[in-house]
Order: sequence, then C-alpha cells, then structure tokens
Amino acid sequence: MKSQDTPFEGGPMDGRVLPVLLGPTGHPPKTYRIPVPDAAGGPSTVLVYRRTPRGHTRRLGLVRGWKYVHDPEGLGAADRPRWPWSRPGRDNTPHGKPDDPTG
Repeated sequence: MKSQDTPFEGGPMDGRVLPVLLGPTGHPPKTYRIPVPDAAGGPSTVLVYRRTPRGHTRRLGLVRGWKYVHDPEGLGAADRPRWPWSRPGRDNTPHGKPDDPTG
C-alpha cells in the first residue's frame, strides 16, 4: 500500500507531517480522524481534519498535493449529500407477514 507525507494545519497537529495511506485512486481520505485518549480515563476526544488542496499548477490547474486542515466542529459527513439507499436507520424488509400475499 502506498503512503504520502501529508502536512497538517491548525489544531494540536499544526505543523506536523505524517505518512497517510492512499486509496485506490491515489488520493488520501477526505477526512482524517485522530482519537486522543483522555489522561483521566474519561471518554476520548476525536480530532477531525479535512483534506484540502495544497496548491495548483499554473497551466492546467491540477492539484499539486493535499494537506489536512483542522475542523473544530468535526461534523463528519454532514456536508455530504444524503442518498436514500445509504441511510443508516433504513429497514429494507417488507412489512406484514411473510406468507401473506397482500403484504
């Protein structure tokens, strides 16, 4: 599996460069979540970073590389479109009795 050294901006990881695994398309993931355990043994905190372009080429405008920027709200997938077939609470089983022809 390939990895790429990716810089982080903002938050506690500001200025650090970490190797991030690349996906099948050769890009790092859109969001990078870092769980930070609590020193007192309480619930852990999750730092959320979003992938943004590091720079663009002059002629074609291609992305030169990626960097991660800290997302303090950490909304996750709230800004993505919600498709009906990907809802987590959706039940695809038919209603009624299994032997009833009317449903």
